[in-house]
Amino acid sequence: MERIDQEIRNCLDVIKKGGLILYPTDTVWGIGCDATNAEAIDRIYKLKKREESKALICLVSNFKMLEQYVEDVPEMAYDILKYAKKPTTVIYDKPIRIAENLVGDDDTLGIRVVRDKFCSELIKKMRRPLVSTSANISGQPTPQSFDQITPQILKGVDYVVNLQRSKKSPKPSAIIKLSNDGQVKVIRK
Repeated sequence: MERIDQEIRNCLDVIKKGGLILYPTDTVWGIGCDATNAEAIDRIYKLKKREESKALICLVSNFKMLEQYVEDVPEMAYDILKYAKKPTTVIYDKPIRIAENLVGDDDTLGIRVVRDKFCSELIKKMRRPLVSTSANISGQPTPQSFDQITPQILKGVDYVVNLQRSKKSPKPSAIIKLSNDGQVKVIRK
């Protein structure tokens, strides 16, 4: 527990200064920053060599935080998330209080409510959402473990979390798009 607390403190120091962290998420290793800091988000796009039109997602610690960053959370989202067997990212219409370069051209944002202890505690202490994108250069395979992350990514972040480095990552999250008009679309199972 003490080690997790120290890692969270280290991450908070970096994130508060607009830095990037490399961290174990509830799915794969991720690159993260404060989801309200547009400059930090720009750094992630540059590091990943990713087009800004390809949206990133962010993580929140609970439903209450989700409601602070989405104008109108569809009722169906709560049921989907409550019964999901695996980490599930939901794409919502009309995100609010988020850096503009995180929001898709269609005014949507993918958000995942995390159950992972480290991520959840970090986000609670940040008091804002955490950007999460796979730790790879855009177009390259998603690393399935820490030792598959390229030196370019490792050198491009300001802090690398020293937890779960030997763990094999499960698959990326499921992605579901819930539109305010009631449409539901499964993007990734």
